[in-house]
Amino acid sequence: MSQKRDYYEVLGVSKNATAQEIKKSYRKLALKYHPDKNEGDAAAEEKFKEAAEAYEILSNNEKKSRYDQFGHAGAGGGFGGGGGMNMDDIFSQFGDVFGGGGGGFGGGRGRSRVVRGTNLRVKMKLTLEEIAEGVHKKIKVNKLVNADGVTYKDCPTCDGTGRVTRVAQTFLGAMQTQSACNACQGAGKILDKRPSGADAQGLVRKEEVIEIDIPAGVEDGMQLSVSGKGNAGPFDGIAGDLIVVVEEIDSDHLRRDGEHLHFDAYVNFVDAVIGDSIEIPTVSGKAKIKIEPGTQSGKVLRLKGKGLPILQGYGKGDLFVHINVWTPKKVSKEEKEILEKLKKSENFIPSPDHTDKGFFQKMKDMF
Repeated sequence: MSQKRDYYEVLGVSKNATAQEIKKSYRKLALKYHPDKNEGDAAAEEKFKEAAEAYEILSNNEKKSRYDQFGHAGAGGGFGGGGGMNMDDIFSQFGDVFGGGGGGFGGGRGRSRVVRGTNLRVKMKLTLEEIAEGVHKKIKVNKLVNADGVTYKDCPTCDGTGRVTRVAQTFLGAMQTQSACNACQGAGKILDKRPSGADAQGLVRKEEVIEIDIPAGVEDGMQLSVSGKGNAGPFDGIAGDLIVVVEEIDSDHLRRDGEHLHFDAYVNFVDAVIGDSIEIPTVSGKAKIKIEPGTQSGKVLRLKGKGLPILQGYGKGDLFVHINVWTPKKVSKEEKEILEKLKKSENFIPSPDHTDKGFFQKMKDMF
């Protein structure tokens, strides 16, 4: 068509028509000009497309509003405009107008559906060290696969289309409806040659070794999907996915908080007073830190970049070392005498100043 007709004129309704009136009018025109009833009639097919385009716009409140305000320029041309419309798109909206899946006419236009296999779920335990570096794992999975020698053939009930057509006589004429084929569940194929041990879909259970790359920085409970490594799809369908659920093994020394790590370091009273160097564990080995003279219990040292990689980001978290001054639970007589002398020294009387922060201020400074 060289020039589009007004959509309301096409459907024969007024601008104040209700949604039900618009649908009713389109249904009437679609039945009248449907290609199955007007085989070889190009003019009828053109009117069929024109009516479908008009309905696609006027049945959508948002598109109808734009059309009312800006005309065809605001509507965007429906499925692409009159002669360029896709017939499959037109038939896809029949389910809304006539009821049923894609329904109405178009026998033979049905397509078989690809059957997808089910997903498999496995748990994978990882240490902090593996999480820090990322790891390549091999796991054994018991899954469904196509049996050796299995073959399939087109379903004779639906001729491989996956859908069956039924014809009913109505006062409007012959009506055809389509539905999934019960014989093949819409796959369009049935089992031809079934090897020994295979199930009704030609599948057998088999152990398979699957290699998985775990990225650095994953967290406990996180799920990773390995595409196509689940159960095979019946009738040459698409395999499902393998879902890997991460289980983090608690470390004996380090505690995790997102990408950050925490370590409790215990130092004796003398080292806290006069200072020393101590060795602490990290996810990649060990590190030495310096205990400054006069270090108070509860002090937190921050080792930047010694935490875990930030997943889907850049850099690493930090390692926080919590200093705990160890207090002996028992002392000898000689030790007690020494401590009694120290107790009387003015230098051992607590006298905190503004630089000695409490627990909550230390946590605030930490983050």
